[in-house]
This record gives sequence, structure tokens and C-alpha cells, in this order.
Amino acid sequence: MAKKKRIYKVTFINEGQIYEVYAKHVGPADMLGFIEIEGFLFGEKSSVVVDPSEEKLQREFAGVERSFIPLQAVIRVDEVERRGNSKIHSSSGDGAKITPFPGHVLSAVKKNPEPR
Repeated sequence: MAKKKRIYKVTFINEGQIYEVYAKHVGPADMLGFIEIEGFLFGEKSSVVVDPSEEKLQREFAGVERSFIPLQAVIRVDEVERRGNSKIHSSSGDGAKITPFPGHVLSAVKKNPEPR
């Protein structure tokens, strides 16, 4: 039986915008507090319908083998049956449905607290 190829849709916040990208591999990174995205999937360059946000993403991730995204920027990761169009959404405005999580999730631990 042939092994099913997995496709992941990753939604994350980058510079105040919401990115939706498709990739072959997503998992925890060796760096604490990051996920690793590898094998970005974009539409065919020869397609008649041109999506400017997908073209922008394609240019931005051109030549990128792996990308490391901070955990606090990740909104969700979905395993999907087929690839859709990668998009960039504005995270502000009346139609915004997503609010960034405030602050840093990971904080430094004080090694030697001062005695009281």
C-alpha cells in the first residue's frame, strides 16, 4: 500500500500579518521555542490565475530550505488532503478574527534569587 503524502497548512503571525503556507514537513525545531517548516509548497508558475499574495510568499521563501517560526507566532497547524493557495492576511481592521497572544510564552528563570 502506498504511503499517503502529508501536506500541512501552517498559519502564523509575521510582522503584523497572518501568513498561511503549505509545507511537506512541520515539526519541533532543535532550537527551544521554535517549530521547523520544511518543503514549502506553492502553485505552478505557469497558472493563468495569479494571486499576488501567493507570489509575494513565493518570492519571500525562494531558496529557503527550512524556516524556524517562534511558537508564540504560530496560530495553528493543520494536516490537509491537498494544497491550497498560500495567503497573507491583514491582522488588523474590522474583519480581523485573530488577536496575537500577548508577551513571550517562554521566560527566563532567575538562577539565584535574592534572599528576603
